Amino acid sequence: MSDEQDSPRKQARPYPVEKTGNLVTRRRFIGTVAAIGSTGLLAGAAEKTKKDQSKMPVWTGDLKSSKKQTPRIPKTAKPNGLNMIVIIADTWRADHLGCYGSTRVETPYLDKLARQSVVFTNANAEGLPTIPCRRVYHTGKSVLPASKWEPLSDTDITFAEVLGKHGFTTGFIVDTYHHFKANYNFHRGFDCWHWVRGQETDRYRSGPKDKFDPKKHMPAHLWNERYDTNMRQYLMNTQDRKSERDYFCAQSCREAMYWLEQNVGSKPFMLWIDMFDPHEPWDAPPSFQKIYRDEYPYERYLFGYGVRNADIRPDDLPIIRDLYAAEVTFSDRCIGWLLKGVQQLGLMDDTIIVFSTDHGTHLGELGCVQKTPALLNACVTRIPLIIRHPDKKFAGKRIDGLVSAVDFMPTFLPLLGLDDYKNMDGQNMWKLVTNQEPSIHDNVHTVFNRFGAIHNLDWHYFQHIRGNDRGKGPCLYDLKKDPEQTKNVIRQFPEVAKRMRGKLQNHLGIKIPPVKV
Repeated sequence: MSDEQDSPRKQARPYPVEKTGNLVTRRRFIGTVAAIGSTGLLAGAAEKTKKDQSKMPVWTGDLKSSKKQTPRIPKTAKPNGLNMIVIIADTWRADHLGCYGSTRVETPYLDKLARQSVVFTNANAEGLPTIPCRRVYHTGKSVLPASKWEPLSDTDITFAEVLGKHGFTTGFIVDTYHHFKANYNFHRGFDCWHWVRGQETDRYRSGPKDKFDPKKHMPAHLWNERYDTNMRQYLMNTQDRKSERDYFCAQSCREAMYWLEQNVGSKPFMLWIDMFDPHEPWDAPPSFQKIYRDEYPYERYLFGYGVRNADIRPDDLPIIRDLYAAEVTFSDRCIGWLLKGVQQLGLMDDTIIVFSTDHGTHLGELGCVQKTPALLNACVTRIPLIIRHPDKKFAGKRIDGLVSAVDFMPTFLPLLGLDDYKNMDGQNMWKLVTNQEPSIHDNVHTVFNRFGAIHNLDWHYFQHIRGNDRGKGPCLYDLKKDPEQTKNVIRQFPEVAKRMRGKLQNHLGIKIPPVKV
């Protein structure tokens, strides 16, 4: 796609920015943002009023850290003057980005960012799903072997807390509603935060329930009571949607731009944006859905949690894949508008920009749709990771060495000049970029529910680690011959499987069930 286009498939035109000193004036910034994109998804920062601020949710837990934590954050290091923006999108398959090889799914904005960045081609999730992953990202600590869905503990030290002790201004923009379940406290340590309400089954609206009928939005053979409950909640949450700018992804990016506008003079800063899209329900605007097919079986086909894999038919899969692709492309578009705003604010020369996700998803592989722990392969475990550094010497680099989600915080802190906090389990992956180290991991590991995986540059192996349900495993993939992990070669290489299983068991520190090949 051309950078000069402006249809739903097209990009925004650049606009001049008037500056006063080093700061973009509010009048010019709002005019610039309003001009980005044909539908103006990110316009409206000027519409912020006291009434808008009154809609901020009541926080759900103790914002204060334990007194025992304060001595554990040293303050000997000095920030190097760089800011950071972290964008975490939920459920984004790496192979659905052009910079990771996709030729079908349109992601021009993140592909453009990738050309200016370091792209890590072998990044992997650690603890799954949503909340275990966020615990890893925000603490730099492993959650294995259990990978429990639980809130931050009183003894956790977060990325925001470390930065706060070093004088950073920190912001948290979130529409991933799980962060704000009672006492989860993922906003702890941030100077300010904003929760965009209504994603998926967030209890945002309670009625009118009888106004909506999920059966109008999906095939009868996919309906069940759980799906009905989930989608009825989602339909209530989105009942006031009038335009593309009201979609959650657009709201989050707009709130992020508003925060940046207000804090552009509060350097150094760190803004963490956590977007639930392209997670289910796959409900992109119609203009984006039509990129992938002209007609769908329903005017608003909703595919979301509650659908059973056993009910999905082969002829459902092409539609499901197109719905997901449309959600990816729309999310890319919203992020593109945000990045344009960052550029217009003059932040590209002193701000590190990170894009990643928590995990991928299945789209019909071995009969699995949505992330499935019983098939713990690259569809779920591989994650995109793009890091743009203001120093242009890093632009265009591709790093094939193994990295893990647990390496995020141990990398981000040194990139900002902070090397005095060490209470983390991961490694600094930037050493791969600067050639200080040839590798930082021989193997990386992922746990999701009752299944565990071990991955290196040659092999990927997974099996059940608790219980008797073997799922789709055990599976061994030869990554040299089969990088997409399509053929289980465990019978051909039983000794390799045995060795990988032993390493997985040793890393997890638990006895995992024996398996017969």
